[in-house]
Amino acid sequence: MSRSSWRLRACGTAALTALSVGAACALTPPAVAATAVYSEDFSDGLGTFTAAGSVSTGTYGARMSGSLLSDPALTSAPIDLTGRSEVTVSYTRATSGLDLGETFTAAYSVDGGSFTSLESARTATGAASFRLPASVEGHDVRLRFSLDANSFAETLTVDDVLVQAEDDGGPTDPPGSLPPVSDVTAPGPYAVTVDESAGPDGDGWLVYPADAGRDGVNHPVLVWGPGAGSDPAAYEDMLRQWASHGFVVYSEVSSSSGDYMVDALDWLEDQNAATSSPLHQDLDLAEVAFGGHSRGSIGTFDVADDPRLETTIHVAGGSFDGNGPGSLRNPALFIGGDDDFATPNVERDYTNTDVPVWFNILNGTDHIAATRNGQHIITAWLRWRLADEEFRRTQDFLSAGCTFCGLGEVRHKNW
Repeated sequence: MSRSSWRLRACGTAALTALSVGAACALTPPAVAATAVYSEDFSDGLGTFTAAGSVSTGTYGARMSGSLLSDPALTSAPIDLTGRSEVTVSYTRATSGLDLGETFTAAYSVDGGSFTSLESARTATGAASFRLPASVEGHDVRLRFSLDANSFAETLTVDDVLVQAEDDGGPTDPPGSLPPVSDVTAPGPYAVTVDESAGPDGDGWLVYPADAGRDGVNHPVLVWGPGAGSDPAAYEDMLRQWASHGFVVYSEVSSSSGDYMVDALDWLEDQNAATSSPLHQDLDLAEVAFGGHSRGSIGTFDVADDPRLETTIHVAGGSFDGNGPGSLRNPALFIGGDDDFATPNVERDYTNTDVPVWFNILNGTDHIAATRNGQHIITAWLRWRLADEEFRRTQDFLSAGCTFCGLGEVRHKNW
């Protein structure tokens, strides 16, 4: 058993609840990361990249296919490094089928000049990271990925492109993004307002940053479904925690049908448009998650194919027939407990899931405690998947020493 796992068993559920207010048993805070200047995961297309040749995008990233006629390439728009230093470029890449003499190349250019290679090889897989020279600081940088191959079956896949830098007096974070945090187990930078009579029928909870829209921020959205026999009040500390990190959270009594979630998102779209709403033009409706605990998870499966979603979250709520994952279209977070009767169903859903998924079976956790014990995992997941904090991919989730790997048995696939 890892040291952090032992500490969480020793502290118990009550201490896990107290993590959000800095209890003595709190997790060691993640290290502070450099500011994310630019990121792109290609899940919504090319973003600010332009393509030449055969290029496709999806949850896998951007995939270039070889051709006898023209070599495929991806080139970013200029990335402004004014006021930035210690610039790092990272990304994941994977080649397939390249023959001897065929290569891929990753390169950068400064202020529209010629491209300088970061790496050029025939085979590669996994993450790469490069510190750019000081000569790029204060200038515009473009990134380019290209493939020199002859067959359509020969490919280069690129994903999770991230440019990070230290701040030398420029903006501290990209316009419209959430303020960065160093510790997801602590409350975020926002005071929180709770409206207990919100929603389409006035019987839901709307939990949101009290000064929504501050500094031009557009706030991502989470619609949360409670477990059967409970209501939003049973999750109040967790809803407040997520809202303090800048997310607008809506919750009402759940059902196994997720139609209420769709109705709630429709209502939030109306609130964003209404001049009388406290959230007028403050929502980022391109960054939306549905999620829930137990029955709330089952309802989430029911509507997981809503095209407005970026991710779904499933806590202690596997589908009864194993068919729930058939509706998933986006990366998903699964959380279970080693003492939870629902975990076998969640494990079956994990096996049946074809989209990228990350799954943690938490130590010392039963069905009721699963959300509370996993709330900080959810915070980090939301900051990664909805707030585009790409460094969390490796730091918090997809590495052997990830922030949450010591809390239980971790599995992931399809990344």
